[in-house]
Amino acid sequence: MAIPKKLLDQLLEHCDEPEDLLAQGGFLHQLTGRLVERMLEGEMTDHLGYEHRSPAGKGTGNSRNGHSKKTLKGEQGDVEICVPRDRNGSFEPRIVPKHERRLPALDEKILSLYARGMTTREIQGHLEELYHTEISPTLISNVTASVLDEVTAWQSRPLEALYPILYLDAIHVKVRHEGQVQRRAVYLALGINLDGEKELLGLWMAQSEGAKFWLQVLTELQNRGLEDILICCVDGLVGFSEAIETVYPQTLVQLCIVHMVRNSLRFVAWKDRKAVAKDLRTIYRAATEAAGRAALEAFAQAWDEKYPTISRAWRRHWDELSVFYAYPKEIRRVIYTTNAIESVNRQMRKVLKTRGALPSEEAVFKLMYMALQRISQKWTRPIANWAAALNRFAIEFEGRVPLP
Repeated sequence: MAIPKKLLDQLLEHCDEPEDLLAQGGFLHQLTGRLVERMLEGEMTDHLGYEHRSPAGKGTGNSRNGHSKKTLKGEQGDVEICVPRDRNGSFEPRIVPKHERRLPALDEKILSLYARGMTTREIQGHLEELYHTEISPTLISNVTASVLDEVTAWQSRPLEALYPILYLDAIHVKVRHEGQVQRRAVYLALGINLDGEKELLGLWMAQSEGAKFWLQVLTELQNRGLEDILICCVDGLVGFSEAIETVYPQTLVQLCIVHMVRNSLRFVAWKDRKAVAKDLRTIYRAATEAAGRAALEAFAQAWDEKYPTISRAWRRHWDELSVFYAYPKEIRRVIYTTNAIESVNRQMRKVLKTRGALPSEEAVFKLMYMALQRISQKWTRPIANWAAALNRFAIEFEGRVPLP
């Protein structure tokens, strides 16, 4: 709704300083209280079924019965309002429910700050500095704890029957348990759906990352309705491929090339790293699988004398490293690395790095879920060249990709 400029000028006539507008008791502070009161009066009218002082209220058995005062905490500081009452005591306000003393916008601010990695004490200080209102740490904890039911529902929601691409990875966090700080692995599953859009399928936690627990994760995804995956992109964890094959025997496994290169360079002296990395690049940038294998043999001839473990590892994992060769360059970039989920992990680490050790597993799920929801809001576009990729998948995996 556009407010006439003349009316705005009239309202702001006596606001000569920023404090007149923004400070406690200023124009916005008063306007917030008046707006809430007006909405409460509207709710009362809706509840009773007639306007204030209307003759239609006679004989209805209920009527207005004055007001009670209430102090709310909000973005403009503490706001005192008058809440209408009815004689029967049956009025239940919706904008500010009974026993609530916070405006919904304040809860949203608390959740947003928490999702960005701020601690309870930091949020308390931030809100006090900005809005001149004192919020207790307990209240902040209660607001963020309300997310746990949402986490449970999200974690158990039904999934689509097919995700053409699925990325699996884990991130490690510090958690306090029985007075000691322990490292835990949080498992993440990021799917690309039929529309080419990213979708986080769930969060799981275990003592450490291992293929046995990934088997449980994949079984849970299957139980939630995920019937088929075309290509699963993973790092080189021992037993990962076998776990995937157990639950999804038709799924192709593509090991992350970036992880493979990184692991290979761990065995290389610093002075040789650039040269080795350059020669490894000829393998995964080859036009065809045959050319890639030839490049691997050439690499072995050049470097086996100094670093024989590298070519052995590439040969041992070749079936899982070479899946991407069957696709054009546009699709290769999507499947030959787990960068999509690594990007999520990088953003998660930014949130976690200021927190030290989290007090419980519940706190981990709460924080990571809220951060992931914020991160996923930026996923507004499908994967580049997705239409071409889907057409290719429909041919390569005939009968498994639904056709229009």
